[in-house]
Amino acid sequence: MGILGFLLLGLIAGAIAKAILPGRQGGGWIVTLVLGVVGAILGGWIGSLIFGGGLGDFFDLRTWLLSILGAVIVLLIYGAVTRRSRV
Repeated sequence: MGILGFLLLGLIAGAIAKAILPGRQGGGWIVTLVLGVVGAILGGWIGSLIFGGGLGDFFDLRTWLLSILGAVIVLLIYGAVTRRSRV
């Protein structure tokens, strides 16, 4: 998968993660892109540890599920960090 495909995957995975998690998360599409890309990297790393294979092709279901899972985890961490800094 090329860099543009990976960025598109991160943007979509970040948007899906924001839609899955309740509440109001700050940030625009650039923050969503960064969180999604970091989540895709984290999801690929978790997938390689658990299943022995990380991210595959762009249209592979495992790639999307791992990326969304990683983006949800990163979004939870991001929400916890930004919530503490506002208080």
